[in-house]
Amino acid sequence: MSEEQLWSVIAAGNLGTVATIKKDGRPQLSDVSYTTGDRLIRFSTRTALAKVHNMRRDPRVSIKVTTAGGWGYAVADGTAELSAVSWAEDDATVDELIEVYRLIAGKEHPDWDDYRRAMVADGRLVVRIHVEHLYGWTQ
Repeated sequence: MSEEQLWSVIAAGNLGTVATIKKDGRPQLSDVSYTTGDRLIRFSTRTALAKVHNMRRDPRVSIKVTTAGGWGYAVADGTAELSAVSWAEDDATVDELIEVYRLIAGKEHPDWDDYRRAMVADGRLVVRIHVEHLYGWTQ
């Protein structure tokens, strides 16, 4: 498959499984909702989670996306970049979290003030996967 075809599988979805590397070298898997840009995948997460600790130690990451019919998949390998942790309701991280929410949900949140407070209270950040390699298979 061409990289264009593989990227179209990634871009068509918004739910995937992220693999990071644990201290002992085994994979740690997490399902995430994500959005895509130009060879970039972004998702929101909490700073206290294992995947964040793993990416701080080793930024190599992969995300697997299954095709809509389940008869194929695409995997994007890349390097994770972590935003700053949200610390104020009007900081740049919260603004990016709002952008990621809008792109994934395809709609507005019913209460942005509440959303901003929750992002700070949760210690949320944005993971940006800079895609370096794609592979997969579809029918």
